[in-house]
Amino acid sequence: MRIALFSDIHANLHAFEAMLQDMDSQKPDAVYCLGDLVGYHIYPNEIIDEIKRRGIATLKGNHDEKVESIATNPENLDEPGKKYAYHLIREDNRDYLKTLPAHIRLEYKLSNNKLNLVFAHGSTRSIDEYVLIDTNENYVLELLDEADADMLFVGHSHKPYHRILEIAEGKFKHIVNIGSVGKPKDGDPRGCYVILIVNENSSSLNKDSIQVQFRRVEYDVEASAKAIEESPLPNEFAERLRSAD
Repeated sequence: MRIALFSDIHANLHAFEAMLQDMDSQKPDAVYCLGDLVGYHIYPNEIIDEIKRRGIATLKGNHDEKVESIATNPENLDEPGKKYAYHLIREDNRDYLKTLPAHIRLEYKLSNNKLNLVFAHGSTRSIDEYVLIDTNENYVLELLDEADADMLFVGHSHKPYHRILEIAEGKFKHIVNIGSVGKPKDGDPRGCYVILIVNENSSSLNKDSIQVQFRRVEYDVEASAKAIEESPLPNEFAERLRSAD
């Protein structure tokens, strides 16, 4: 089974369309989005409309969560220019964002082996928690144990990685950050998403039995950055697309 996972589009339509084209070429059997459809760019409705049109199961990200409070209480933002990204969102799409779930869980039974996959935006404890590649190993294992997860997939930090932890001799757990489609922060401006491959022999007893493929997708970064600069949004948002930081 080929599962596509993406996150943190942040209303960047140029990056999103390029990612979708690449993803469609991979012919995934299932697709999941780990949240943050909006913020930082001017195309939130186009992103949400396409997610809904495709029926993609989607989590609520921290930017999706704060849409309503910013739209109704603009003083919640320190810099007024930043609220423009949220005021663009139609009311029906704000309602959609409010009802998105916090977690998605998939439970597999493969060749008599249990394999539990858990998807979260920040972490299973908090929507805005950063779980980084160097986060304390014991802490990460606590998260995995609490969620009864053999593999935990997260976004939020915009920095992709696949970390494998040996919890006992011959038994492994995985944590994967799937990166960001529309606002990478790892120095590579290309959009990032993941193809996860699970087969009948996939097991927590074999760390190589589950394939995690990171796909980087070229898009017109300059056109996307200029669209920000021609809007009321701060120009720093455009520069961060260019520098991917």
